[in-house]
Order: sequence, then C-alpha cells, then structure tokens
Amino acid sequence: MMHWRKAWLRPLYYANLLLLLGLVVYQGYLHLTDPVNTSVHAAQVQAIHQRLDGRHDFRFAVVGNVNNSVRLFGDEIVPRLNAADHDFVVSAGNAVSGGQEESYRTVHHLLSGLEMPYLLTFGDNEESDFGSFRFYEQFGPHFFSFVVDDAHFLFLDGTGKSSFSWQLDWLERELAASNAAHRFVFIGLPVHRELEETPVFESDHYLEDPAFRQGLITRFERHGVDVVFSANLTLFSRLEANGVEYITTGGAGGLIVDSESSFHHFVDVRVSPEGIEIEPVRLDVDVPAWQRTLDSVWNAVYSLFYVSYLRFLLLVSGLLLLAIHLHRLVVEERDYYPDYDVDPTPYQGRALRIGMYSNNYFPFVSGVTVSVERLRRGLEALGDRVLLFVPRYREPGADDGDIERAPTLLAFGEKGEFRLSNPFLGRLRRRLRAFKPDIIHVHHPFWLGSLGLFMGRRLKVPVVYTYHTRLEHYSHFVPLPGLLFRNLISHYLIRRFSNKCQGVVVPTHSAEEYLRVIGVTTNTLVQPTGIDVERFREADEQRLAELRTAFGIADDEVVLVSVSRISKEKNIAFMLEALAGLHRRGRHRFRLLLVGDGPAREQLQARVEALGLAERVTLVGAVPPDEMPLYYHLGDIFVFASKSETQGMVILEAMAAGLPVVTVRSSGIDDVVVEGENGHKTPENREVWAERLGELMADPERRARLGEQARAFAEGHDVGAFARRIHDFYAFLLAQYHSGRSSRR
Repeated sequence: MMHWRKAWLRPLYYANLLLLLGLVVYQGYLHLTDPVNTSVHAAQVQAIHQRLDGRHDFRFAVVGNVNNSVRLFGDEIVPRLNAADHDFVVSAGNAVSGGQEESYRTVHHLLSGLEMPYLLTFGDNEESDFGSFRFYEQFGPHFFSFVVDDAHFLFLDGTGKSSFSWQLDWLERELAASNAAHRFVFIGLPVHRELEETPVFESDHYLEDPAFRQGLITRFERHGVDVVFSANLTLFSRLEANGVEYITTGGAGGLIVDSESSFHHFVDVRVSPEGIEIEPVRLDVDVPAWQRTLDSVWNAVYSLFYVSYLRFLLLVSGLLLLAIHLHRLVVEERDYYPDYDVDPTPYQGRALRIGMYSNNYFPFVSGVTVSVERLRRGLEALGDRVLLFVPRYREPGADDGDIERAPTLLAFGEKGEFRLSNPFLGRLRRRLRAFKPDIIHVHHPFWLGSLGLFMGRRLKVPVVYTYHTRLEHYSHFVPLPGLLFRNLISHYLIRRFSNKCQGVVVPTHSAEEYLRVIGVTTNTLVQPTGIDVERFREADEQRLAELRTAFGIADDEVVLVSVSRISKEKNIAFMLEALAGLHRRGRHRFRLLLVGDGPAREQLQARVEALGLAERVTLVGAVPPDEMPLYYHLGDIFVFASKSETQGMVILEAMAAGLPVVTVRSSGIDDVVVEGENGHKTPENREVWAERLGELMADPERRARLGEQARAFAEGHDVGAFARRIHDFYAFLLAQYHSGRSSRR
C-alpha cells in the first residue's frame, strides 16, 4: 500500500514542479508580449473633445474610492453610467486599491467596461507602493488640466509627490489665464478638514500640509472656482465656503460605514449655459455584513486571478505541494521505530572496505584528527581496510597504510593549518573507484566531505557522516556576517548534509538532541570517540620528574592541566580570568600547563601577563601525540572551558590518566562529566567555576577519589569497543541500503 501511494505521489510531485517551471516561463513571456498602457489621459482627453465638439452643454459623472470593487463598481455603477447619457467619467481619487501592478491592471480592466472616456485623479492609493511611477507611465502627469467647451478642468496632486509650491504657481497661472465660465478642480484628498461626518479611523485622511491647503483655498476663492471634488473618505459631503463648493465623494465601491452620510453612490454633474447642477445618485445596495466580507475576499481573489492569474496558479501549486506533504504526514502509514527486519549479520562478520574523507589530518593536530586516526586504526585492527582522503600539508605526513593526499587550493589560519583541498581532482575519484568501497565515511559536511557524499551517490554505496564540530562556534573563521553564519547557515548546512547521508555518528546524546531539533531525520548512532585507555593509564616516572623540573613546578603547587587549541572558540580567556580571581585571594598555590597551539597564542600570552599570571600559567605549546600521557600525569586536575565541543575527547583522555575535571557545562561536555562523580561542570560563571576548582584544590583525598572514578568511567570508552560499534553501524546501514529500505538513496 505504501509503495502504491508513493508511486502516484512521486509523478504528481514532479508534474507539479514542471507546472511551476512552465508558469514561470509563461509569466516571462506574458511580460514581454503584454500590451502596455501609456499616456491614457492624452487619448481620453482627445476623446472628450471629440464627443463635445460643437456642444454647449454636457454631463459627466464623478466617482470616488472605487478601490477595485469588482462586484459593486463593475456590476452596479458601470452599467448605470453606460445607460445614462454621461459624456465622460472622472475618478476623484482611490480608483485603485494600491499602487501595485496588479491593482493598476485591474482598474484598466474595470474602466474598459465604460462606453465613454474616463480620467483619474492622482490620490493616496494611486501613489502607494511605488504607484506614482506606474500612474505617470500609464496615465500621464500627476497634475494636469484641459479646457472643453466653456469649462476648465484642473487635476492636482495632494499626496506631496509633486512639489506643492510648484503646483501653486502652476495653478495661479492656469486660473489667471482662464476665460472659461466654469472651473472644476479635482484633488484626491479633501481640502477642508474635520467634516462633522468623518469616521474616527479616517481622521487623518485629509490634505495635511497647512500652507498648501491655505494656498489652494485662496486661489480657488480669488479665481472663482465653481467646484472642488475629492475622495479619500467613505462618505458623501457637500460644503460651500466663500462661493466655492467642496464635494467629497467616497462611495463608488470602497468601504462603507453605517452612518447617514456613508452610502454607495456616484455624483452626477450637468453643465449648461444656465449653470451647474450637481446631484449624488444613491445606489440601493443593501448588503449584509457577511456578504460584504465575502465580497472583499472575492475582490482580492478576482484581482489576483484576473490581473496576475499566473501568480494565482503559482499559489495553487504551492498549496498543492503542501497538500501532498500533509497527505504523506496524515494519510500514509509511518513507522518511526527502527526497522527490525533489516539483518546486518552478513556484513558484520566480513571485512569492509571504507573510503574515509576528512578536511583535517596529521601533521595538523586537532580533536577531529585524533578521532579520525583512532577510528582508522581501530577498524584496521578488526580487519577492515580504510582508504583515507585528507589534505596535503607543507610538512610531509608520516603516512602509513592507504592515505591519499589532496593538494590545497586555499590555506588559512596562523600557520595555514586549515586547508581547503581540491575536491575536483580526477585522481581522487579514480583512486576511490579502484578501491571499490563498501561504504563511505565523511567527517565534515563540506569540501572533501562533499566529495565523499558525491562519490557515494555515484558508486551507489551508503554514506556515513560523523558530527564532530559545532560550526556555529567557528563563525569568526568564515568570511560571512557572523550572525548570519552562526544562526542560520551553519544549522542549515548540518541539517541538509546529514539528511543526504544514510547514517550519522554523534559523540553524545546532547549532540543527537541538537540534530533532531534542527530537523535531522536520518539514522543516528550515539558513539563517543574511543581512547586508548592503556596508553593513558601509566607514564614514565623519570620523564615526569624531568618535566616537573623543566617547568619549575614546586612540590606544594597543585598542577592544573588543560589541552586545547588556542583559539577564540575554546573560551580560554574565561578560564584565565577565573584563575586570576583565585590567585588574588591567595588561598591556593597552583600552576596551569596549557597544552596546545593556535592563532590566538600571542594574544593569550599578553592576557596572561595582564592578569598577573605569568608565574602561574605556562603555555606549553604543541606536544607530540605520543607524549600526551606524560602531560596528563603531570597534573592533579584537568580544567576546561570550551563550549564548542561535541564530546570533549581530551576530557576522556584526562580521565583515563586518573584526573578529575572541572569544566563549563555545554553540549557534549554534559554527557561526559558526571557532576560530583568524575568532576564538576558549572554554568559559564567565573565565580562558580573558580569555587568548584578551589574546593578540589583544597581537598587531596577528594581529588584522588574523583580521579579513580574518572578512570573507571574512561575505561568504558576504549578504542576497541568504539571501532566495533562503528563497524556494526556500517553493517546495519549496508543491510538497510541494499534491501531498498533506506530513505536516502
């Protein structure tokens, strides 16, 4: 049943994607071939002159707030205007619902139903959303005039898009030079403020600029303007002031409120040698509230469908994709438990060939490097064969076994330790094909890791990814805005890469929880990197004595050891500031040996001296891996403050050497340190961290007890068991992949 559903869902999904692509192409075609409306007003004025040629009386209608009301304006007002003997129609403003291209296309469609010329006043809605550019391109200037018979028509811009002072000068010249008997002015925003009927939510829908408003009124009165028409309010208002009549009309199709002055209407204007007659034509439209809501929804849908019906289809396609997704979630049977029918035994008992990719390897020393090497040696001890693809460094690596070095395209870091190798080198692909891997294991979600994923798909073998690094803590190494990489790109990269693999290895349960939170759904194995417990159990006493002498460690000093790359993300400054507080209190004599190297070493040394810790803290530098047990055994307590770890492998090494630990609590660390059993983990608070450390420094017996418990804890992470569990995970993934049950093919 499940296979049948997927059989029809997959073609439907791809058909929908093809439809979307076709619609995008068709949209581009329409934009190239669609007729363009330009200079509409010029043609309409010419048509008005032709209709009124030789006549001394005429009739026109004024509408306001059409607002794309398809049902009301298109079905009620347009037929009435066509049936009467109006010579032309003027919109007093807000003929469109907004300045978007869709709204302008809709109003062209609506007005094309008129059997007479039409003109638009530039109002608030026409200006919004870059509509001023569309209005100018499609209709003409924002303010203009024309004379027909013995009437002078003047259109103004009340939005402020055109200079007010310029308009006042222009209006003065037009009116002073006019010999017309009748003068009509159209401005989208009402000139006289605070009409008694104004709805509360429209109290600011007036012409705002006081100087412009007063300048207009002065010129209207001085030059005998007959009528000033405006819109922008949901009402009909008629006001006479000093011989000038002001008419506000806002009922052609927009919002109507329940009041005596708010009703659907248009204004009928008759002009003759005897004078001007003005009468509102009220529409008997009694629409209940629910139908008004339905009309509003239909108007929006109509506008979207008619004006940009391809966008409407795109929306439908998007909804179809959502419906398919919901269908798969709701209707299909889904089993969230492991597939226990997969039998991995045929692969468990045989030697496997593993192609392994890492962006770090020796001679560069890091947690990832050590982890990769331990896994390689552990798998080879089980009889598996590993072909390792790693970067080439300036210092030649002491390679043994199957190791393929990739040349470097770009190196960064203080010593060029971070390397971006050439993943396009044909030699790398040919070597892997000749190797004929059973499975591919990658240790980074980019660069050589991406090559491993690509080759897994090409060779049709499963791919495993080990989540080693919290990338968001390395944003200072990335040439992108820190917040962008830390909060978005890093999580997206991990999720996308992990879900393309057949399996993911995570070192701790807290790391697994993070992957699930960001949306990783692939098979997961929680397995900390193994350590060679026996190697860290003992150390040469003579060499220890030599090192104590070399570092000048006194018998009464508590030796603190920390192993870390010296870089910003390791949070070493926090640890130094906490130790400075202990040093100032003078309760404990201590020496910190900080083992490791990195780009921030000089800055860290300066910080040590500034805090007065030059005699308390020694930057040991890089130490060969074979000598690391000596440095752990020099110490009494292992201290650590990094929050960028996925497991803190050096903590397990320190525990294997019998050291209790004091750390900052974070993902990865939280699973390794058991509070009060093998050490302490504290919030990132210097006082609390220093207090826990001070308690251990003052209590040798407790240090010894926690150290023994730490050693017992570390024994459960021996490298032999680590490699065996990884091998068994490979076997499960191979069985699942070749049975056809893997979700990542």
